[in-house]
Amino acid sequence: MAAYLRRTHHISLHVSNVDKIANDFVSKFKFHLFATRLTDRSRQLAFRTGSAVFVVSERGRNHRAALSLTGEPAVVADTHSRKPPAGCLYDVSPHYPVDTVCNVCFEVEDVQGSFDALRRRGCSFLVPPTTVRDRQGQVTYAVLKSILGNVCHTLIDKTKYDGGFLPGFDLVDQDPSATGDVCPVTHVDHVAMVSPIGTSQQVISWYEHVLGFQRFFVHSKDDVDGGLVVNQNGKGLRMAAMELLKSSETGLVLPSQRKHQPDCKFVIAESLPNQGRNQVDTFLEEHGAAGIQHIALHTSDIISATRMMADAGVPFYLNPAAYYSQGEKLLEILDAGCDPQKLAQNGILLDTDQEQDLLASQTRRYLLQVFTKPLFEEDTFFMELIERRGATGFGDGNIKALWACVQTYMDAENRKVAPKTPQ
Repeated sequence: MAAYLRRTHHISLHVSNVDKIANDFVSKFKFHLFATRLTDRSRQLAFRTGSAVFVVSERGRNHRAALSLTGEPAVVADTHSRKPPAGCLYDVSPHYPVDTVCNVCFEVEDVQGSFDALRRRGCSFLVPPTTVRDRQGQVTYAVLKSILGNVCHTLIDKTKYDGGFLPGFDLVDQDPSATGDVCPVTHVDHVAMVSPIGTSQQVISWYEHVLGFQRFFVHSKDDVDGGLVVNQNGKGLRMAAMELLKSSETGLVLPSQRKHQPDCKFVIAESLPNQGRNQVDTFLEEHGAAGIQHIALHTSDIISATRMMADAGVPFYLNPAAYYSQGEKLLEILDAGCDPQKLAQNGILLDTDQEQDLLASQTRRYLLQVFTKPLFEEDTFFMELIERRGATGFGDGNIKALWACVQTYMDAENRKVAPKTPQ
């Protein structure tokens, strides 16, 4: 490991229409807009839900008419070129051709030291160490390019900053509880990425050796050399997971053997070779490269959170009624103390954690999940809500149910746009 990551700071989105995404985040997903950066070259909005922070930057538009809220821009000092970076702060300029989620930002203790160590390992940086200052102190950051598509990671040092977010951003005085729409979301549970066939192990190895992530089994059927294989009707994927722990714990472990709560989990999915076209292929085609497919938000009450978002207009995938009425699954739902009808009405999936140690504990652990339809015009990015009742991994049954549900949606969308056969 060449860089020591302390914790996740925020996740960045680059979109063509910030106003639309801002409206969706606030009115539908119940995020809180808490900071803005508006200049003649950039428009960046910061949203929070629980401890999860998202920065949305607008791409491909001239912002000459935009006004600063304070009139006192932060001072930017690039330690290499001495020129302020164009466009975004704490990121790269958003020139990607489609809307994308592409940057998971991490706090580190020493940006310059991390930069030097990673450069010696052959890593590429899109932005060198750069310091931004205002009256509350200073922040230093650099942007590291990962080996996965357009994904990058801002490494940021905030130890010398006392402000509410970051220099260059103006805080928005808005109380999210004033509207009564406080959603029970606590933090980002995991980030799911898509990679081309045969590349996921290379991606995992890079994160292990460069950023200190550790591999863990998704499920008991997981293969240490490949991952969990999910195959539905001749269309399938292989998925593997890794996590950033807040401790010195090392080695490949089952979720139930983990002694510490991970700060961040990444899931990598790739299509199986010689299979029919599937949702992973759709992402790679419409996104134009490998990248982040979805983000899971942890909630303490998935039924309330789903209802609140659905009532506000968030479209969720609904699963076949048979999922909730079949013998084993019905018993599993009842055993968890859940109402099958409520889960069905909200499209919520439930799985029992098969990795639990029943000899050590007689309490079963469960995982509940629900998935939104794509947020962007392209079928590339969506959100997940997840409630963990003791479960730490990912449900094998839920993965298969989601795979089938999303694949049905993708197949239907493909039929809509398919050219008509000449008569």
